Amino acid sequence: MSIDFTHFTPLSSLGGGLLIGLAAIMLIHFCGRIAGISGIVAGMLTKQTWKEGWRIAFLAGLIGSPLLFALFFPLPDINVQASWPVIIVAGLLVGIGTRLGSGCTSGHGICGLSRFSKRSLVATLTFMVVGIVTATLTGLWLG
Repeated sequence: MSIDFTHFTPLSSLGGGLLIGLAAIMLIHFCGRIAGISGIVAGMLTKQTWKEGWRIAFLAGLIGSPLLFALFFPLPDINVQASWPVIIVAGLLVGIGTRLGSGCTSGHGICGLSRFSKRSLVATLTFMVVGIVTATLTGLWLG
């Protein structure tokens, strides 16, 4: 195993993690809500969103943050080597998985673990193990 020191960015990673943690703390403190993206988006699709402006504000910050970042720093190049049908199917599978798992990686991994939720610990371990196995098998099959 080797570390790619060209793309190793511990300070910006730490800063990003601190901002995510701060956003999660502020959302639970001021709104009493968990910062799980799947739950926030699902709530926008099923509830009267205008009564819950925090959902719109949270998603606006989520989308607007990279745009604000791009004003000061160059965004990394994104090179997706999958076709649109594969991307769409993958997105649908992620959506189904978040519904089956009662939340997404952000809800369980960040907010659930910080609240010492046993369910979130099991979910996060499951996400990690399945992700590692999938990446390993995909790497072996696709070379």
